[in-house]
Amino acid sequence: MTFAAPPIPRMKAEDRRELVLAAATQVFGDFGYWGATTDQVARAAGVSQPYVVRMFGTKEALFLEVLQRALDHLLGEFRRVLAAGREELGPRLGRAYIELVGDRGIHLVLMHAFGMGSDPVIGARARQGFLEVYEFLRDEAGFGPEQAQSFLASGMLINTMVGLRMSDEFESNPMAAECLIVALPEKLDIVLDLGKAQRAEAR
Repeated sequence: MTFAAPPIPRMKAEDRRELVLAAATQVFGDFGYWGATTDQVARAAGVSQPYVVRMFGTKEALFLEVLQRALDHLLGEFRRVLAAGREELGPRLGRAYIELVGDRGIHLVLMHAFGMGSDPVIGARARQGFLEVYEFLRDEAGFGPEQAQSFLASGMLINTMVGLRMSDEFESNPMAAECLIVALPEKLDIVLDLGKAQRAEAR
């Protein structure tokens, strides 16, 4: 007697949604809001473009969901670090921030959103999100205003290095290497590995 193989279980709706959001995070991170298309997102996620539109509606709505996902991941990681204790909290939060580079596009989505302050919808949500991070640093982490601003400034420098793909110049340009080493005294390997992956994809 032979038995038919059990059917492959269908992906749950929430899992497929996360798949699309993760793909959209990478696409928006690489191309920005204006350069990305829902077709690029669909191809990156392995679904059809009409499916993406049915799920999220407009590109603006999709970007807002991607922005929310980035903020949720960021604050979730920060709260996980805080829950483990307050000893050397600043450096530990910094390491957690750098490790988020492994979730492709999160840092750059935040940068793209923060650069859209004049947009009445995305700009408003980006400002709110930035202040949520600042409020976490001030009220939950217990940072003073100067410490919070210094932490945010370091984060923006890391975002800039990632956005510039400065790791492409690490081996050939001593100034680029110095900038990366100073900006990323720990976890430099994460950014260098990301650069290698991006260059391999471009071939």
